[in-house]
Amino acid sequence: MSQEKVDRYKKEKANRAKIQKKEKRVLFLEKCAIAAVCVVAIGWIGYSAYNLAMRPDPNEAQEVVTTEMDVTALNDYLAGLSTEEAE
Repeated sequence: MSQEKVDRYKKEKANRAKIQKKEKRVLFLEKCAIAAVCVVAIGWIGYSAYNLAMRPDPNEAQEVVTTEMDVTALNDYLAGLSTEEAE
């Protein structure tokens, strides 16, 4: 081995613990990022499925609400107008 290789090996060996800590930290951060992406994807799928399940069915018969209105006063008024024209 040349002296250059020996020096490089000694330098790498001296920093080996530091390098391994950095690699572990990077690996941990990568795992956290992947886990976060998975949680977001699962949450989005669950939210979409919930909205799809809770959407009202357009084919389902809906309750029809009827309202009755008393129009006797209007009919009396119109009848009065028609009799005034005839006079």
